[in-house]
Amino acid sequence: MEIIFGRNKKEQQEPVRTQVTGKIPTWLQGTLLRNGPGMHTVGETKYNHWFDGLALIHSFTIRDSEVYYRSKYLRSDTYTSNIEANRIVVSEFGTMAYPDPCKNIFSKAFSYLSHTIPDFTDNCLINIIKCGEDFYATTETNYIRRINPQTLETLEKVDYRKYVAVNLATAHPHYDAAGNVLNMGTSIVDKGKTKYVIFKIPATVPEDKKKENSCLKHTEVFCSIPSRSLLSPSYYHSFGITENYIVFIEQPFRLDILKMATAYIRGVSWASCLAFHREDKTHIHIIDQRTRKPVVTKYYTDPMVVFHHVNAYEEDDCILFDVIAYKDNSLYQLFYLANLNQDFEENSRLTSIPTLKRFAVPLHVDENAEVGSNLIKLASTTATALKEKDNQVYCQPESLYEGLELPRINYTHNGKPYRYVFAAEVQWSPIPTQILKYDILTKSSLKWREEHCWPAEPLFVPTPGAKDEDDGVILSAIVSTDPQKLPFLLILDAKNFTELARASVDVEMHLDLHGLFIPEVRELAHPEDSQAGTPDCGVPP
Repeated sequence: MEIIFGRNKKEQQEPVRTQVTGKIPTWLQGTLLRNGPGMHTVGETKYNHWFDGLALIHSFTIRDSEVYYRSKYLRSDTYTSNIEANRIVVSEFGTMAYPDPCKNIFSKAFSYLSHTIPDFTDNCLINIIKCGEDFYATTETNYIRRINPQTLETLEKVDYRKYVAVNLATAHPHYDAAGNVLNMGTSIVDKGKTKYVIFKIPATVPEDKKKENSCLKHTEVFCSIPSRSLLSPSYYHSFGITENYIVFIEQPFRLDILKMATAYIRGVSWASCLAFHREDKTHIHIIDQRTRKPVVTKYYTDPMVVFHHVNAYEEDDCILFDVIAYKDNSLYQLFYLANLNQDFEENSRLTSIPTLKRFAVPLHVDENAEVGSNLIKLASTTATALKEKDNQVYCQPESLYEGLELPRINYTHNGKPYRYVFAAEVQWSPIPTQILKYDILTKSSLKWREEHCWPAEPLFVPTPGAKDEDDGVILSAIVSTDPQKLPFLLILDAKNFTELARASVDVEMHLDLHGLFIPEVRELAHPEDSQAGTPDCGVPP
C-alpha cells in the first residue's frame, strides 16, 4: 500500500501520449476528468487522513484512438499556503493545523472565536461538476474552484455563501435535462436555525441579465428541511432524485457543533466531532419538487450510514430508491493513513460491509390500513413499509448485493426506472479490487479484475444514439502495486465487460475518487449537438 497511499505523486503538467493496446471505439472522443488526493506530506508535516490530501486532478484525452494524459495539483489557497510555508497550515477534516506552531494556549484562545464555525478549506479533492459551461473541482465545504478542463489550470475560487446560506455542500449534485444543477448544503445555526438547504443553479443566465455571465449568481433556494437537532445536524454525502421528488436521508451520523466550536482550541480535528448514534433512527425525507415541500408522512428506518445514493424512481404511487448502506461509520476510520501502511491487511478489514439496498416508500398511506400492515404491494421488490401510529412508516429494505462502492449508472436513467449498476467491488478492505456490473433485474453480475490492480470508480459513457441502457463503455483509471506494471486507463464494453482497450502511461498516477467525461464537440457538428458534458451525454456525476 506504500505505492498507493505513502508517496506524494508528481504532476504531469504537459500532456504525454499513452501506449494504447486493443481498439478504442471510433466514436469515443473527449476528456475523462478525475479528482482525488495526491499529496499527504508537506515538508516535515503529514496529514492524518487519506481524504485530507491535496487535490490532484488528472485527465485522459481521447482523440482518434489516441490517449493523452496530464495531471496538475489544484492551486487552491490551501495548496499555496501550505507550499509557501513548507508545512501544513490549513486544517482539513481529519487534520487540525495551526498557522503558527509557536503560539501558546492563550494565543490559541484568541484565535478560537474565529474558528467556532470555521472557514473551511478550499482543497476541492472529491469531484468535478459542471455549472453552465464551466467546470469546478468540489469538496464538501462551501468552496468550489473553477478549472480549465483542457489545461487543468486552477481559476477563480467560488464561495457558495455568496449565493446561498450554507456552510457545507455535497460534491454530488444532480442535473436535469436542461443542465440545471440541484444540490444540497447544511446551514449551521443561521438566524438561530440549522437546516438542510436544497438549491438550484440554472444552466444558463436569464436573457435579461446577460451582463452577469455566471450562472452561480442566479442560484435560488429550492426548499429547506429543518434539522432535527439545532446543534447536531446529520452528515450526508449525496441525495436522491426522481422525476417529481427529492430523497434525503437524515442519518444518525451527526456533526456535534459544540465540539466543533472548541476543536481548534482543544487541538483535535473536526472529524472527531462526528459520531454515529446507533441508538437513533434514520429518517427519510421525501420532498415534492412541484410544491417544494416535504411529504407529511414521517418515514424512518434502522440506523445506518450512507455515502452514495445510486438511483431513485417512482413506481405505482411509491418511490424506490437504492443506496450503498453501512451498519456504522467504520469506513471513515479505515482511511486514516496510520492504517494504510505495511499492516494494511490487518488494520483495514471492514467491520461493516457496504451493501446495495433498495427502499420502497409509499407516497400515500391508506388511512384504513391496519397498524403493522405492509403498505408496499410491488412485485419488483421485497422491501416493506410498515404502517405505524402517529402517521409514521417504518421502512425495511431489500438487500441486493454485498461488497460494492462508488456506484455509477447510465445517467440518462437518473430518476427513472433502470437496470444496471456499475461499481467498484470491495471485499475484505475498503480499497476496490474489481469492477462490477450488477443487473438488478436478474440479480446477476459481471466482473473485471487483474492481479495487483486497484481500480477507480467506473464511469459509464453511452454509445451515441444508444437504445439499450448498457450500450456504451466503462472507463476506469487503474493503479498497480506491481512495479513492473504501468498504470492505465481501462476501457470495457459495458454490455459484456470484455476489455476493448487500455492506455498505459509511465507516470505516478494516484488513486482518484470521482469525476466526469466531457464528450468532444467536433467543429463540423451541428449546433444542436454541441452541448458537451450535459446530462444528455449520460455522464455527469
